[in-house]
Amino acid sequence: MNLPKDIFYIGVDDREIDLFEGMYQVPDGMAYNSYVVLDEKIAVFDSVEQRFGAQWLSNLEAVLGGRTPDYLIVQHMEPDHSANIALFMEKYPQAMIIASAAAFPMLQNFYGVSYADRRRMVKDGETLELGSHKLRFVTAPMVHWPEVIMTYDETAKALFSADAFGKFGASDAVDDEGWSCEARRYYFGIVGKFGVQVQALLKKLAGAEIEAILPLHGPQLTEDIGYYVNLYNTWSSYGVETEGVAIFYTSVYGHTKQAAELLAEVLKEKGCPKVAISDLAREDMAECVEDAFRYGRIALATTTYNNSCFPFMREFIDHLTERGWKNRKIGLIENGSWAPSAAKTMRALLESCKGNSYTETTVTIKSALTDANRAAIAQLADELLA
Repeated sequence: MNLPKDIFYIGVDDREIDLFEGMYQVPDGMAYNSYVVLDEKIAVFDSVEQRFGAQWLSNLEAVLGGRTPDYLIVQHMEPDHSANIALFMEKYPQAMIIASAAAFPMLQNFYGVSYADRRRMVKDGETLELGSHKLRFVTAPMVHWPEVIMTYDETAKALFSADAFGKFGASDAVDDEGWSCEARRYYFGIVGKFGVQVQALLKKLAGAEIEAILPLHGPQLTEDIGYYVNLYNTWSSYGVETEGVAIFYTSVYGHTKQAAELLAEVLKEKGCPKVAISDLAREDMAECVEDAFRYGRIALATTTYNNSCFPFMREFIDHLTERGWKNRKIGLIENGSWAPSAAKTMRALLESCKGNSYTETTVTIKSALTDANRAAIAQLADELLA
């Protein structure tokens, strides 16, 4: 692990977890990161999930070499990062907690303590000198909780970024598709609603020379920093990352699936650079949400169900609307044997999304595909690519 001078990693890996935050599938486990800056004074950054308290303290002791820490910097109060604060404070009674003012009521609510005599509340831009290392605190409210702070080490040019720039997976997980795949799913699942706040944070950090990003989940980023920052800028501004079309469908007897697959084939024949197709009933919903934000052109295909749309499509749209999905071009395919109304329902569900536009063609199937439907799908493909 190539970390800046005087900075050490003391985090842990959770390889037994199946669902992160009770909903996100993490087949490669999860990393709970924690760091130490060793200087004349010693600062520890965040703790780890409760089950790993003893391992975390053991990692810390190995780095300290008999010294004692002066500060525990609490950047984020979610229990996967705060659950061992009390354990730390009991072991090191001379240490002080540094956090935002909003963090201490959460500390009281979660753990019944607030350390009124052993704490320092910091505001945006305040600094802490450890010796040769000077730390500057950067408030990051709603990225993605209100109490969040980040810390910029002006000496090491390292940003301790709390949950930002995190990703799913244990620290040794190998990503065949690279960092961005699981980082994107993590971002849009957990942070995606707060694009405005992320944009504000990026503006605050614009003048900082950053050579390392040290998040609370995922790998430490020490090369190509501009690549990661640019992705966060695209994601948080709801921009288009990948040119192409993403198709999302639900199907009961296979006819709507046939329509979605035909649309994918036609798009490829017409030169679409990339086509992603997802069965909302069978694929990981967080992966589908990720693709909806990744692409700028979207097709939604679903059956009419209870005079509405199929439940998995409704759930999918709910995920999009609650995360502020916007600025997309959308084509709709509906199916209904006697009273097709899914397209109308989908448009109504998406009304709160800003900046979206719709193709002129909406494909309406009555049970099974007809030649007229196939012609309409070809027209829909043209309009999506226009």
